Amino acid sequence: MSWHPQYRSSKFRHVFGKPASKENCYDSVPITHSVHDNHFCAVNPRFIAVVTECAGGGAFLVIPLSQTGKLDPHYPKVCGHKGNVLDIKWNPFNDFEIASCSEDTTIKIWDIPTQLLTKNLTVFRKELMGHARRVGLVEWHPTAANILFSSGYDYKVMVWNLDTTDSVINNPVRTICCHQDVILSMSFNPSGSLLATTCKDRKIRILDPRAGTVLQDNLSVPLSEEDLDGSSGVLFPFYDADTSMLYVVGKGDGNIRYYEVSADKPHLNYLTEYRSYNPQKGIGVMPKRGLDVSSCEIFRFYKLITTKNLIEPVSMIVPRRSESYQEDIYPPTAGTQPSLSAQEWLCGMNKGPVLVSLRPGSEELSSQPPLPERPPSLNRTKQLVLGDGQRPFSLPEGKMPRRAAEHRLEEKKTRLTNLTNGFDVFECPPPKTENELLQMFYRQQEEIRRLRELVTQREVQAKQLELEIKNLRMGSERF
Repeated sequence: MSWHPQYRSSKFRHVFGKPASKENCYDSVPITHSVHDNHFCAVNPRFIAVVTECAGGGAFLVIPLSQTGKLDPHYPKVCGHKGNVLDIKWNPFNDFEIASCSEDTTIKIWDIPTQLLTKNLTVFRKELMGHARRVGLVEWHPTAANILFSSGYDYKVMVWNLDTTDSVINNPVRTICCHQDVILSMSFNPSGSLLATTCKDRKIRILDPRAGTVLQDNLSVPLSEEDLDGSSGVLFPFYDADTSMLYVVGKGDGNIRYYEVSADKPHLNYLTEYRSYNPQKGIGVMPKRGLDVSSCEIFRFYKLITTKNLIEPVSMIVPRRSESYQEDIYPPTAGTQPSLSAQEWLCGMNKGPVLVSLRPGSEELSSQPPLPERPPSLNRTKQLVLGDGQRPFSLPEGKMPRRAAEHRLEEKKTRLTNLTNGFDVFECPPPKTENELLQMFYRQQEEIRRLRELVTQREVQAKQLELEIKNLRMGSERF
């Protein structure tokens, strides 16, 4: 009988962690010294938000992602809470909206201006008041717009509908009262139809978030179990459904372990470990649409290193020789468009996330509000309506009304923003590293290729229009 070694083939077998260089870190950041077990950091493709130290209340910083290097000691803060800020989360459908919760028992919703902050932001858009004790966690619903969840030290989970004109909301649409102790974490399934919570009473509960009922909480027999180390620090798990990888980050140490999850036994397959001598107090995670696909980056952490007042990005990279877009490691992922309104979800509808491609040039990755629809032309002979959702061929801008020309200019700017994966070419700083320069080069090449295709398409459309006009003239001359 021959012996066959067990070898598991995986495209993520050799994933490695790559810390950012010193100039691409965020230095001199006054990170909070709170002992609350939380991430204290939230990231999106435009901003990094971090809870900071503040006398006389709670505050957090919102730093543009491109503003690396040393932070000004007088950098403006977002402050308005009367107690320490315990958690912050960006709206997954709006890169300029963030929720914060605090020891003052309130949740606040903030609109971050598109320009850099020049003074402290103290005016919030909405305030949610319902918890009797401090609020430790906030989570946005993954598919429904304007639905926010919060949990507090009153052992309650509250569901809030922000789709209202009221600036102060005193009553949640649902209060879940099944926990016997402090809630430590909340997490949704991809469609948001189920909510999982962990509690200090050592129970994991699977909840129906609309009915507030417990569907399952006897999870005492795990499918797989693994001993990590003897450290008493809190572990933060991050699961990437796109790659089926689980990252385990330890608070108080500098290591990040990662595994591959599968439906087959042993279910949890250890890959390797990123090691660092700098312990992290908190951690932030970049959404998939903000990753650098040109370097085969599949995940990115932002480590809060309080011993150095430093925020250090760490990229998880799949080593590939080819510089082209790697379709197999970037499946369609959740975009910035909600699949349900708040009312639809509250009425019982369930839908998965709206998926988009991470390939550079994908127009659905923009987080900007949609442009108003162009009014139909009165003169049908001046436009050729195309099929397959393409834009109509129209007259040159010089012959268009002034308002239409301005609309086209704004539309072109939005297209360029979309093409650069949410990276605004009209406001972006010059590249600082060779990697950024290469990334900009690839984007420019993609834009040149797209524009050439567009020019060719327009030439064909123009010839078709000339042919139709010629046929109309010939037909009129016959009569």
